[in-house]
Order: sequence, then structure tokens, then C-alpha cells
Amino acid sequence: MVRALKIVTALLLLASGGCSSAGPFVSSISSDGRGGLNIEKQKVEYNWLLGVVTTTETTTSNIQLAQPSADKK
Repeated sequence: MVRALKIVTALLLLASGGCSSAGPFVSSISSDGRGGLNIEKQKVEYNWLLGVVTTTETTTSNIQLAQPSADKK
């Protein structure tokens, strides 16, 4: 009985750890209104036991683009 309980517990622990993740990937690029870009990156996680995909660890970065010089012709 105790051995069967240990086996069931081990199987449940293995099944609950069935997540895989991918990323980061770029999920959004938008203008910041001042000549730069806002870049949003996320990671995704798939839980195969529940069949659910969720997004995690969202980060946002701002990149300022160089303005062209008015002196060049």
C-alpha cells in the first residue's frame, strides 16, 4: 500500500512538471511619438497536462532612432 502511494505521488509530480517555455519573442512594436520605438517582448509557456498556453515575463524597451542630419544634400 505504501509503495503504491509512493508510485502515485511520483507520477503526479512528473505530470505536474510538464511545462515547456519558449522565447523571448517580439510581441509588439509601436511608435513612442518622439521618433523612437517601443519594443515589447514576451515568453510563452505551454502546459501539456492542461493544454494551456500562457504568456509570461513581459518586458518593454525603448529605442531612440537617430535623426537624419539637415546638412546632408
